[in-house]
Amino acid sequence: MNVAISPELKAHVDREIAAGRYASSSEYVRDLIRRDQQAKAEERLAELVREGLESPVEAEDPVFWQKRRETLRRTIAKRRS
Repeated sequence: MNVAISPELKAHVDREIAAGRYASSSEYVRDLIRRDQQAKAEERLAELVREGLESPVEAEDPVFWQKRRETLRRTIAKRRS
């Protein structure tokens, strides 16, 4: 992957490397990508929590909760594969 950046951005990356925060420009870019992934995951989690808080409360029915658990397990299994 090749990335073209302005001289100002390159100077910033070079300063980060010189300060010892990163060993290379590749390490800097990898860190930025990981941080972006983490931020998106946190946004998604906040979305799901909001949805849960705004959803109507269901009756405490054991069958309902068993179906919910099964659905959640299937969803998690799909994401892992």
